[in-house]
Amino acid sequence: MSDTKEIINCPACGKPMEKVLIPSANINIDICTEGCGGIFFDNREFDKFNEEHEDISALIDKLKGKKYAPAEKQENRLCPVCEMKMVQNKSCINGEISVDECYCCGGKFLDFGELEKIRAEYASDRERSKAALDYLMREKGEELALESMERLKDNRTMLQKLFFWE
Repeated sequence: MSDTKEIINCPACGKPMEKVLIPSANINIDICTEGCGGIFFDNREFDKFNEEHEDISALIDKLKGKKYAPAEKQENRLCPVCEMKMVQNKSCINGEISVDECYCCGGKFLDFGELEKIRAEYASDRERSKAALDYLMREKGEELALESMERLKDNRTMLQKLFFWE
């Protein structure tokens, strides 16, 4: 999905969002400058701004000096692009920040201040992925290994039956 050209309404407070051009990426990001300060990323845009080294100065400048009341955390936020229900997922394995995601069009919505917090969690996507893998191995590794062994055993049994192996 490409950058939305129409003015969209904020999924948190319902106010019109302003398009802010990020020159380094040639992308318009939708920001709720007159409401809650939330940011909406169209499909695949978020990954261009979630690491510390990526330029978000235009976003910071647009929000600088403004006070925003925290938006109510709603379980039923609707995507401003396709109007499908958004799902809350955690930004990383530590589960501190909820990101509203649309599984239909791929859009992501962050409440005011969450982008900076996400960028501070890990320096890169590689570090974020490594932390998730480390967690899975630490918390679920043995369980996953046993499940894999069971699947292999089931597959071998099925092949034996198919080919009459003993």
